Amino acid sequence: MMTQAFYTGISGLKVYSNGIDVISDNLANISTTGFRAYDAQYSSLFESTLSSASSNLLQSNTVGVGVQMQTTAMSLEQGTISLSDKSTDLAIMGDGWFGIEKKDGKPLFTRAGDFVFDANNDLVTNDGYYVLGTMGKNISADNILTKSLVEVPLGDITQQSKLRFPKTLTFPPQPTKQAKFMANLGVGKEGHEVITVGASVIDAQNSRNELKLTFTRSAIQTPPGTQWDVVATVKSLDGETIYDTKNGKVAFDEGGALISSTLSSINNNGTNIAIDLGKGYDGIVSIDIPVVSGSSTADGIKGGELQGYSINQNGEVIATFTNGMQSSVGKIAVYHFQNDQGLERISGTRFAQSSNSGKAIFYKDANGKNILGTEIANFRLEGSNVEMSEGLTELIILQRAYDANSKSVTTADQMIQKALSMDAR
Repeated sequence: MMTQAFYTGISGLKVYSNGIDVISDNLANISTTGFRAYDAQYSSLFESTLSSASSNLLQSNTVGVGVQMQTTAMSLEQGTISLSDKSTDLAIMGDGWFGIEKKDGKPLFTRAGDFVFDANNDLVTNDGYYVLGTMGKNISADNILTKSLVEVPLGDITQQSKLRFPKTLTFPPQPTKQAKFMANLGVGKEGHEVITVGASVIDAQNSRNELKLTFTRSAIQTPPGTQWDVVATVKSLDGETIYDTKNGKVAFDEGGALISSTLSSINNNGTNIAIDLGKGYDGIVSIDIPVVSGSSTADGIKGGELQGYSINQNGEVIATFTNGMQSSVGKIAVYHFQNDQGLERISGTRFAQSSNSGKAIFYKDANGKNILGTEIANFRLEGSNVEMSEGLTELIILQRAYDANSKSVTTADQMIQKALSMDAR
């Protein structure tokens, strides 16, 4: 029994010392972004079974002979979410891990989303690990946006790479291809013989020009209804350059609805613009009511230069341009595992896949497309998931358990010394 007390006490000293180390590490990282706490779990090293008969019933009890640390289990609780002033600070709201890697290295996984763009506009961690994701493939070799995307589809898990974006990026001009006009020309009474309606249009050279329609009541009228001559002109905003002029005629029925137009299109410095005067009462009309200013709508977008990159809650890397336009150019990947607790801990916030965790996977939707499977909050950071009050309580319990085992070793030693001294007599 005295020898057993030694073994039990010494094993307790060793195990609870390790347990104190685990809890102390948790508490030391209570302010570390993305830190995952660990819980120490214990089991008996050996057990002795004691059987006794009482009232014709056989009772069995076990007595532990020593203790061992069976495992340290990762806590999967959500950490505290705090506000940030950077859109590149991200927090995963639920299950999942960000993927990061060094150049030519194996990927690691983390919940710490305090990312930045480095000098090369790579999205990286503070110590230079590349953040993994899918590039939008909508940037040409000469840094021109080839397609405006609302969302970048998440690629295959084996094709994720570092997210690198150019320092300069141009949103190319999209020339105007159609202009629609709305106005009431009246019926030519009270001096309203000439009506002008204009539209702002973009050409392929990224210049903003003016398309103006001038309506003049035709000298010869054929009742019922009214007829008007129209002259369309495209010129530069300063008025010094006229790119094209077209003439046409429009006719309205007795109710003022448009029934025909010979003006269909005009050239805008190399780009053809379709002129839409509407149909019936949807567009240009000729109604005997007071004439008001007309209006117009035109497609086309003026080109712009890159203002900067940001990240939204869907993990999309968004490029913003000086013309007010935006486009997704990449998507951050979120990885999942069958057993998160099986991940191999590399540091306090970084983990590697193992045989226990299984291989990293992407979630898929009903159509088989890869999805994040969780929500990402931008301008947010997930802090440590260590609960201080719980950790301090556990630390006190472990310290007392350590003291108790220390006393059992001391008591066993005293008992052996007394036994030896008795034997010597």
